[in-house]
This record gives sequence, structure tokens and C-alpha cells, in this order.
Amino acid sequence: MSEPRYDVIAIGNAIVDVIASCEDDLIEELGLNRGGMTLVDTERATELYDAMGPAREISGGSAANTLAGLASLGAQCAFIGQVADDQLGEVFAHDIRAAGIDFDTEAREGEPPTGRCLIFVTPDGERTMNTFLGASQFLPEAALTEEAIRSASILYLEGYLWDPEEPRGAMRRAISVARGAGRKVAFTASESFVIDRHGDDFRALIEEGMIDILFVNEGELATLTGETEFEDGIAALKDKLPVLVATRGPNGAVALAGGERAEVAAEPVAKVVDTTGAGDQFAAGFLSGHVKGEPLERCLRRGALAAAEVIAHYGPRPETDLAQLIAGKID
Repeated sequence: MSEPRYDVIAIGNAIVDVIASCEDDLIEELGLNRGGMTLVDTERATELYDAMGPAREISGGSAANTLAGLASLGAQCAFIGQVADDQLGEVFAHDIRAAGIDFDTEAREGEPPTGRCLIFVTPDGERTMNTFLGASQFLPEAALTEEAIRSASILYLEGYLWDPEEPRGAMRRAISVARGAGRKVAFTASESFVIDRHGDDFRALIEEGMIDILFVNEGELATLTGETEFEDGIAALKDKLPVLVATRGPNGAVALAGGERAEVAAEPVAKVVDTTGAGDQFAAGFLSGHVKGEPLERCLRRGALAAAEVIAHYGPRPETDLAQLIAGKID
């Protein structure tokens, strides 16, 4: 097996968060689900975007956020995801490349536009989110850079993107390519509603030995296994996966690998500002240790530290140098 060029290559949604302050009456006027997250179509996304005041644009997307954390930790990374040939597509491409991540997926011509999450922030700091998946749902198998997949130690897949048919086919092909090259496949379940829709697929991938590292939170573990008790869920999966990582929010995280079990507490945070991206950054911290062959507990600790950094500020990507932060704590 050749020496890998990348530590991690990821496939996921390419989304830009568009964040604007607004008064409370605009939430009512637009009929928004105050404080919640709603999926919207092209027409509604355009209507909401036009109604926004001056906005900040920050690239997001679960797997892309994880890569941003990994890059901050010194990992060599690449991303495969679909944007449109438009302004937000250029924003996403610029941001991910500026983080030191290779991104070569060709922009898609025509409709729909690049995926975006339109976020209205009221004076009390509450965020009302409206997500339009846009072009990210149309990632074709032809967009895969198979040579890059073969040259990455780990292929990381985002469960959110399993929902649309076209990228689901692309990810199945990517798994085949990675395993054919003797590489590892990591998978994040993303959200319980995704498991509700595609749990049979995910369980089949696990049974067939197609997943080497699985990331779930407590709720996703229950949905995937049908076990309401956390330990029963762990028991149902622990012998079917080389590495299982289950996060429990403020109650820390557990990992199992090769008969070994490790646990860590959540890192203390002076004030939790925004939990968006916590799971993404936990995966980043864990994988940054795993690719270097670090002990299981140390990988978990790296994950906990990365998650603690991101929930202390707005936005899903690190704002401090994670490598320096972790070096000061455990390295």
C-alpha cells in the first residue's frame, strides 16, 4: 500500500451560513419557526434571502466543518462536495481552500444555487435557521476524485448527504474505491431523522463490514439500534465495528475498539454560546489522533477539547488554533 497523500478525505454537503440580525417583528412577518430549523425550497430561500439585512457569510456543512478542525490540527485534508457556479459557491470554495483543504469539485451550472442556511438572529441572540440544500444534493458519481480517495488514510462520510439519491450513489462508489485501496471508512450518522429514513442502509453497511469508524450521539445510537438504554445500544454495535465512538453531550463520550473501552468527561466551558458544530469538531479531534495511532482515550480527549472550543463561540468552525490549544492541554 502506498504512503497516503491525505490523512482524511471527506464527502459532504457544501453549505454557506448566511447570518443577519433582525427585529422580532420580521420573524412574525415572514412566518418563520422562531428558534427552530426548517428545510426550505428554492423559492422560499430566495424570498428569505431578499428579506435579510446586511449579512455575514460563513461556510458550513458537517463534514466540511470536521475537515476545518482537522486542518487546524495539522492534518492533510481534501473535500468533495457540490456547489453551484454562483457567488455563494465561490465563498464556500474560497473558505475551504483558505483553511488549507484541497477542493477540486467542479461547480455545477444552472439551478439550483449553492446550498445555504439562512439564519435570522433576533435581539435576544436566538437563531432562527432556514436550510436550503440546493446544489449539494446533486453531487454525481462522476465528481469523485478516485485517485484522491485511494490516497487518503480515511474516507469520511456525512450521513446528511445519504438522503438524496445522486450523492448516495457517489458515496457508495467512494466506499468501494477506499476499501479496494485498503483504506478506512469513517461515517457520521448526522441526525436521527436520517437514520429513520435510511437506517436499513446504515445497518447493512455495518453488517457487511463497510464501516471502520462510526460516530453517533446518544440519540442516534438509540435510533440505529432500537435500544433506549445507552449501554444496550453500545452492546448491540461494539462487536460489529472496529471503532465505535458515541458522544453524550455534557456527559462526555465513549469509544470502543478491539475489545478496549475508553471514556472521557466533557471539557468544562465557561459559557456555552452555540452548540452548532460540536459533533463535527469532536470527530475532528478524535480523527486527528486516530490517524497518528494515538491511544483511544487520548483520541477522545482531543475530541472533547475541540468540541469545547467550538461551543464557546458562534459558528461551527474553530476560531482558535486547535493544535496549540490541545498541545497546551495534553501534548
